[in-house]
Amino acid sequence: MATASVSQQLTKSIALSAATFSATILLVLFHRTHPSSSITPDPMAARSFILWLHGLGDSGPANEPIKNLFTSSEFKRTSWSFPSAPSNPVTCNYGAVMPSWFDIHEIPVTADSPKAERSVLEAVQSVHAKIDKVVDGGISPNNIFVCGFSQGGALTLASVLLYPKTLGGGAVFSGWVPFNSTIIDRVHPDAKRTPILWSHGMDDRTVLFEAGQAGPPFLEKAGLSCEFKAYPGLGHSISTEELKHLESWIKSRLQSSS
Repeated sequence: MATASVSQQLTKSIALSAATFSATILLVLFHRTHPSSSITPDPMAARSFILWLHGLGDSGPANEPIKNLFTSSEFKRTSWSFPSAPSNPVTCNYGAVMPSWFDIHEIPVTADSPKAERSVLEAVQSVHAKIDKVVDGGISPNNIFVCGFSQGGALTLASVLLYPKTLGGGAVFSGWVPFNSTIIDRVHPDAKRTPILWSHGMDDRTVLFEAGQAGPPFLEKAGLSCEFKAYPGLGHSISTEELKHLESWIKSRLQSSS
């Protein structure tokens, strides 16, 4: 009986990274990669910047096909970054070492799952360093967007809330709130003006839909606005429909913040 339970838990744990990988494969299969679109513009010549944070066990390069969906002319001068998480032991995977931004205690992730706040805050510092470098390079914070899937979505939320400037936006896909309400006191007044887009599949069995639903009330309490979009029939993966909406969402904010 115990063996069966462990096997089931392992299956759930592996699903968090497997879903991310399969979502990336779908993007590769259904959207051709054009040579010109795979070239990242010179950051000094770029007008905007999009940072994409992957999920547990995935890698940055595996997610690069995402940018091929952003075909509007407004993105011709957008610089993209797809960093890879460092390899760390992960509690929910029985201490196995894998690409992970911070520790995760359990899967599925629920609205009440325990938080690894210290680990999250360390990861936030790394994200902030990347943003600071872009700002120092001449891109306005209002044209910087942080986006992420699953664990990367949780890190996106934490990074945007704790950054001391107003960014163009933060987009969370199948993520969760990775810390307790006490963090609200640390949210910078300028960060409260950063808009949040939150997308979540209603059939998600890895990061439960309830974990996503807990996001908007938390953000409202913190003083931020959030657009929450639920996707019926979608599990723990990211869809083309979600990404096309992200394109429109960012595009409208690029126009207003140019």
